[in-house]
Formats: sequence, C-alpha cells, structure tokens
Amino acid sequence: MTHVSAVKTEIAFERASNAAPWRHECSNDADTALKGLYDAYYSRLLAYVTRILADQHHAEDVVQETMLRAWCHADPLTPDRGSVWGWLTRVAHNLAIDRIRARRARPVEVEVEVEETVEGATRGRNTDHSDTVINMMFVATMVNKLVPAHRSVLHAVYYADHTASDAASALGVPVGTVKSRLHHALRNLKQTLEHQR
Repeated sequence: MTHVSAVKTEIAFERASNAAPWRHECSNDADTALKGLYDAYYSRLLAYVTRILADQHHAEDVVQETMLRAWCHADPLTPDRGSVWGWLTRVAHNLAIDRIRARRARPVEVEVEVEETVEGATRGRNTDHSDTVINMMFVATMVNKLVPAHRSVLHAVYYADHTASDAASALGVPVGTVKSRLHHALRNLKQTLEHQR
C-alpha cells in the first residue's frame, strides 16, 4: 500500500528549481529530452512506484508509461505549471492505482489459469517433439499394415470414438464381429511393436 508520508515527501521534493534546467537542456531535440528525463528522474520514480505497487516488474511498466506520456506531453512540463517531478509522480501514481484496481477486479482463478497457460506455452516451446512425431509415424505405418477390416474397426472405435454397437451399425457388421476384429487388430499391433524392439 501507499505510505502517505513517503509519498508527500517525494512529491514535495524538487519543485521548479530542477525542472527548469531539464527543460532548458532538453528543449532542442525530442530524443535528447527523453534521455534527459530518464537520467534525471527514472531511478527515483521507479523507487516511488515500486513502493506503491510492491512489484518491481509492474513498477517498471508504470514508469515506462509515465515517461512516454511525459515525452508526448512535453509542452505542459514548464516551471510555471509546477515541477517536472510533481507531474511525473502524479501520472505514475494514477497509473499505479489503475493497475491495483485492475488486479483486484480480476478473479484469482483467472490469474492462476493465465499463469498456468503461459508456463505451459513456455514449456511447449522448449520441448523437442521429434520423439512424438516419430512414434506417430511408426504407429500410422503399423496400422496401415493391418488388413482393411481390422483398420476400419480401429478407426471407428478409436478415431471416431464409437462404442462397439455404434461401430457395428456404421460398418454394417454384428457387434461380436466388431469386438473380434478389434481384439485381433490390437493383438497384431502389439506383436509388431514387440518385434520392432
């Protein structure tokens, strides 16, 4: 949470006296202005926002957004309108509070689910799938070597996810025949697999 006394001290610190030199030095070029702004205020602003959010990574995002807004709205940053530090802390404070509100608005389950999805995606990116592909190709080759009647039963039961009676209706054979063909097909696949090892 925000420590009010620390916030007031930070906001009160460095009024127009330091704002004028930054504006004078950086008014020539936008890139130079942004660099001057970062050099003068980034580390203190990051410390200020980190105290509000208690999260370094979110604080860095808020400071980046604050600096971007300062760069886009450089004209209002003049000593006669107040200090640059005061403007930066006000914008950063508002952005940080928005983040806190957004975090509280999201249910906990959604956050956990998103983190698990991101972790799964990261693991998936680093995983070598070559063994899985080779196994799939090997199984497909073994299935293709079966007689057509056994292949069609395997397809109906495992690929199309039919029960034995549904597969029998689809194939036009008795249920007992489906069960028998399925048994023989699986036995042949098992024997072929054992011979390959």
